[in-house]
Amino acid sequence: MEKLWNKNFNKVMLANFSLFFAFYLLTPLLPLYLSESYHAGKDLIGIVLSGYTVTALFSRPVSGFLIDSLDRKSTLLFFYFLFFIFFAGYLFASSLLLFAIVRTLHGAPFGSLTVANSTVAVDVLPPSRRNEGIGYYGLSNNVAMALAPSTGIAIYHYTNNFNYLFWMAFAVAGIGMLIDQSVDLSHCKVIVKKSRLSFSRFFLIRGWLLAFNMVFFGFSFGVLQNYLAIYSRDVMGITGGTGVFFILLSAGLILARFLGAKSLRQGRLTRNAAGGAVVSTLGYVLFVACPNHFGYYLSPLLIGLGNGHIWPAFMSMVINVASDRQRGTANSTLLVSWDVGIGLGVLLGGIIAEYFSYYTAFLSVSGVQIAGTLLFWMVTRQFFLARRLR
Repeated sequence: MEKLWNKNFNKVMLANFSLFFAFYLLTPLLPLYLSESYHAGKDLIGIVLSGYTVTALFSRPVSGFLIDSLDRKSTLLFFYFLFFIFFAGYLFASSLLLFAIVRTLHGAPFGSLTVANSTVAVDVLPPSRRNEGIGYYGLSNNVAMALAPSTGIAIYHYTNNFNYLFWMAFAVAGIGMLIDQSVDLSHCKVIVKKSRLSFSRFFLIRGWLLAFNMVFFGFSFGVLQNYLAIYSRDVMGITGGTGVFFILLSAGLILARFLGAKSLRQGRLTRNAAGGAVVSTLGYVLFVACPNHFGYYLSPLLIGLGNGHIWPAFMSMVINVASDRQRGTANSTLLVSWDVGIGLGVLLGGIIAEYFSYYTAFLSVSGVQIAGTLLFWMVTRQFFLARRLR
């Protein structure tokens, strides 16, 4: 059996860990930062934070095209440098408007980098273990999610200063860029495409329903990751449990990667995705149905277990319906759909909370998650099986 944990794959995973650690270090606390530093209202917070997702969304298709058409490593490092340098902008944002501009622009290199790094991960994996490797690749995201929010919350608790968080994110992103610099991609040749520009060069049309289905799951997670801290404090009266919540969420995500490795290796992609959708739905429903400590601390474990099965399965499915020359496009298509869901969750979640309540916002999450699960079981599974190429 071909070696899965090769040197290049390990480096790409570490670089991805740095990318998401820097991202998650700030994400759960930004609503509090905007509220405390700029006295922004709930709906305004949603608008400001959704800008990051919007620019990430629009950058994905272009980055997918570029990573498929230009030198892999040069493109990857260019995106990583932009992602790294934008963290310095938060330190110099002296007004809400400037912060909103920096945050919105920062979404573009983040979106591009996640596409580039995941495409390179596929490149350095042995073909016979690609589905399994994609599942393990997600561990770098999950471990970052486990450590970064609790780290950020602890730093803010003891310092009451967001600048420390911005500096730390800046440094961690720089380390990730240096790690990616050392990855050997000499075997990855530039693919020259002589066909005319078309929509299919930027979006994987063969996987459109997979992408649409992922929007539902992204919406639910968008509301959760951006409004959990405020919901916990204002609705449930839990002020010190947000870090533990994300640790449990990440524990579920990490556990799912190991539990699902065998079935991914055997190509049982729809089984992983279907089971994960059901488990994560149970988690979201439990979160709003049991507004107590039991529901608060059990639900993230279920949500993590579910999403930990959904993500590698969906990523493998879009790659398996795409040609080898469309790996970047396939990755960007899935991430675009996730961005659309996250963006809608952040924007509509803030609006629903402003005009109704945070409880209503999280109640809508359960409904959207149930709809996404039914869509996969009833339609999307058959869609994939009819179009898979390998």
